[in-house]
Amino acid sequence: MNKLMPVIFITISAALWGIIAIYVRKLADIGFTSMEIVTIRVVTAAIILGVIGLIHDRSQLKISYKDIRLFIGTGIFSIVLFNWCYFTAVSTMNLSLAVILLYTSPAFVAVLSFLFLKEKLTKVKLVSVVGTILGCILIAGVSQTDTSSLSAIGIATGLGAGFGYALYSIFGKFALAKYPPFTVTFYTFLVAAITLLPITGLWKKGPGLFTGDVLVYGVGLGLFPTVIAFLLYTKGLEKIESSKAAVIATVEPIVATILSVFLYKESFGIIQAIGSILILLAVTVINIPKTKRASIEFD
Repeated sequence: MNKLMPVIFITISAALWGIIAIYVRKLADIGFTSMEIVTIRVVTAAIILGVIGLIHDRSQLKISYKDIRLFIGTGIFSIVLFNWCYFTAVSTMNLSLAVILLYTSPAFVAVLSFLFLKEKLTKVKLVSVVGTILGCILIAGVSQTDTSSLSAIGIATGLGAGFGYALYSIFGKFALAKYPPFTVTFYTFLVAAITLLPITGLWKKGPGLFTGDVLVYGVGLGLFPTVIAFLLYTKGLEKIESSKAAVIATVEPIVATILSVFLYKESFGIIQAIGSILILLAVTVINIPKTKRASIEFD
């Protein structure tokens, strides 16, 4: 695989995650709660992936029973934990602050990758992580008055969201050592779906789940910013360090910001523009070949 392809895959996946608001806002307008929308997302994704696997290559649906722990890691400790923490943070504090705490994930990935995956912790990575977090803060457009919404629960769950978001890169690396990206993605969402269905009782919505708009936006949510995005991200993760992948994936808030400006007519100022440039610079710097820059490692 061309060395640039993993970067392209992860960038596309981040862009797809950035358009998730289109589907989420529509489903919320219809009357679904945040966790019900998450459940629709993971159940739809599991069904789509299962059908693809049965038709295309059934061998990729086979796993060892003992390896289910890997997908408990990606499915429950990452996908479910991340979504629960994030939506709790959003409900208890200002959205901008919740977004900032979510995008502490590259820092968590850098540290966890150093501890568990033995990836090198270089100054370039640390500078990129700091630049990424600062860029996300600027994009969120936090004002001084936003600090009034700070709370212990909000901070804890916001950081929990960033931690859960980071865990996919870590558990995903271990799973990819044994299974192809399709298998990892399928069992991640299958485990998440099995976990969330009894918690949310989504089936109680009955016929309302099969109306035109719900099907269109539910399937769209499960397909584009979920199945395709996670397949591309997991494929890219095969050939790139988790810490680098986490920084590249923060292209997501840039896409989300562009979407909010052009589709929802929300404001976009010079501060957000500077934040976007910082993130792009961080992504560029961390992907410059080692032959073109000095990579200084920490002991």
